[in-house]
Amino acid sequence: MPGEAPDRPRVVIAGAGGFVGGALRAAFADDGYEVVTVGRSGPIVWGDTAAIARAVDGAAVLVNLAGKIVSCRYTDANRDEILRSRVDTTRSLHRAVSAARRPPRVWMNASTATIYRHETESGNDEVDGIIGEGFSVDVATSWERAFFDGDLPGTRRVALRMAIVLGDGPATRMLFALARLGLGGPQIDSWWFPHRRYRGIGAHPTGPTLSGWHRTSGRQRFSWIHIDDVVGSVRFLRDREDLAGPVNLSAPEASDNRTLMRELRRIARAPFGLPAFRWMLDPAMAVLRNEPELVLKSRWAVPRVLQEAGFAFRHDKLGPALEAVAAQHPPRARDLFTA
Repeated sequence: MPGEAPDRPRVVIAGAGGFVGGALRAAFADDGYEVVTVGRSGPIVWGDTAAIARAVDGAAVLVNLAGKIVSCRYTDANRDEILRSRVDTTRSLHRAVSAARRPPRVWMNASTATIYRHETESGNDEVDGIIGEGFSVDVATSWERAFFDGDLPGTRRVALRMAIVLGDGPATRMLFALARLGLGGPQIDSWWFPHRRYRGIGAHPTGPTLSGWHRTSGRQRFSWIHIDDVVGSVRFLRDREDLAGPVNLSAPEASDNRTLMRELRRIARAPFGLPAFRWMLDPAMAVLRNEPELVLKSRWAVPRVLQEAGFAFRHDKLGPALEAVAAQHPPRARDLFTA
């Protein structure tokens, strides 16, 4: 708890229950930090404003990863909770930082590379990238507005626009499981009955009410980052006092869906992979309580800030990055149902 280790710097990690949070907890502990967590359970829980305030006051670093997992079906209830869980927790921490006598030097708040539009022609960086529209984008922009709201003169703020993280997490497990089951062909967008699950949300909803589709033929871009580079980026940004604002956490070279699935088949030793069109994916994802947007949206984020600042990626090629994940966490077909 705060105050028990006065000789060590303190990091407060909110929403630390996932695999990214676990990796950051271990990394900060290795770096000699006192690690304090805020979550739905544990010594400090959401809603305990006094305890959160005590933890934040005097902390050297604050990291917020809180938010309902997006690997779910976008029902109205899930949509509302995805937005609420991000905005409300960020506002709670914002109030604590604002009131602190000794605010954290740096606050890093999770965001997402999904904030950019569906893009197949050129990458989106933090300076010239074009913000998209619709549900996932509105969640991201609402999240960042809550984070960057107001003046916090004693605290440097960095929004971590994370691409899909490769590691022992739900997205990677599901992708490997698809390959193992013979479903590791390209995912191809196509017409499907329009629905309202991707409509805008929040104070400033954007985009059409009904869903559409893109003729990408499996060439939609896939931006990714290995969990090791997420940890490395956070350490790098923690120590670089000249860096603030949105930062793309993505590998320098985005892949595409066909290449992604080919690499997954190779590593999983799957002899074939059936292609999946949207009319196949949408009903299947409904059974699995998930959304085809994960594999059909063309995400292309460029880590301009990190590259220009001199950050060295440990994993900059998709194939070796997936091999490293599989070596530590061998893929299993049953992961499709547990991801």
